[in-house]
Amino acid sequence: MNKLVTIYGGSGFIGRYIARRMAKEGWRVRVAVRRPNEAIFVRPYGVVGQVEPVFCNIRDDASVRAVMQGADAVVNCVGVLNEVGRNGFDAVQAEGAARVARIAAELGVGRLVQLSAIGADADAASAYARSKAAGEAAVRQAFPQAVILRPSVVFGTEDQFFNRFAAMTRLGPFLPVVGAATRFQPVYVDDVAQAAVKAVLGEAAPGIYELGGPEVHSFRALMQKMLQVVQRRRLIVNIPFFVARIMGGAFDLLQTLTLGLFTNALITRDQVRNLAHDNVVSPHARGLADLGIAPTPIDAVLPEYLWRYRPSGQFAAIRESAKNLRKT
Repeated sequence: MNKLVTIYGGSGFIGRYIARRMAKEGWRVRVAVRRPNEAIFVRPYGVVGQVEPVFCNIRDDASVRAVMQGADAVVNCVGVLNEVGRNGFDAVQAEGAARVARIAAELGVGRLVQLSAIGADADAASAYARSKAAGEAAVRQAFPQAVILRPSVVFGTEDQFFNRFAAMTRLGPFLPVVGAATRFQPVYVDDVAQAAVKAVLGEAAPGIYELGGPEVHSFRALMQKMLQVVQRRRLIVNIPFFVARIMGGAFDLLQTLTLGLFTNALITRDQVRNLAHDNVVSPHARGLADLGIAPTPIDAVLPEYLWRYRPSGQFAAIRESAKNLRKT
């Protein structure tokens, strides 16, 4: 257990899976996060002292440098879906990524893995997508041998996609979505983690990999799959983009006027811009197959964690079985 990896954002949704896999590989894992006391759950991923959460602010050079000292490899998983306070897209996903790569090069770190996203584009209408592209460019300039992973929407037990919409099914007979025809290629979180680990271990050539699952579905089709799993009937209502832009603008304004006391976790204008474009792997991009990873189907995982949204929860299967009993 001699080698050390620093994982920025290692307690987040994707980061925790990478931390667990790196611990299984026998590496020491330094989980760099803003709130180490809320990341204590990562410690049992390894033996005593193998996985440790430490404080780090990715917006600060000294902080990033301190937690990178002695690291053989670095993985940057830090990202934001909504700008809140000083944690804006550029500050975190462009400048933060650039800072990690620059310092990694200065300290002579052996390998660097950057988590980006499908749709990263310097000319995109979305500020999120532009900041991801800027981060990628800065990483490649400072650390040319870096591996950059671009996942589509990521699903898994702690995801903010299927869990969010499954929870909404409890609120009424309608399920509103924006961009019902937009296509996604959902990828399982542990497949993304496996790709990151291969990159850390030197089993992936430098460059960009776009990660998607074995299926491409429209937003509406994905919601229909989810409804089948949670055993609820809901009318999927597509919100037109012009209406969604108005809603996102109103929620963004409310966040601004309340100085962040209200955090817009509903829909932002920038998210509406993203939802107007398909989120699938490019035809000629390198992906999971090039890393020797067989993508996990959605149907193999969703029932494992969405069962709690069923009307009968964990007893749904028992109730279904009881219907087959003969009445006496």
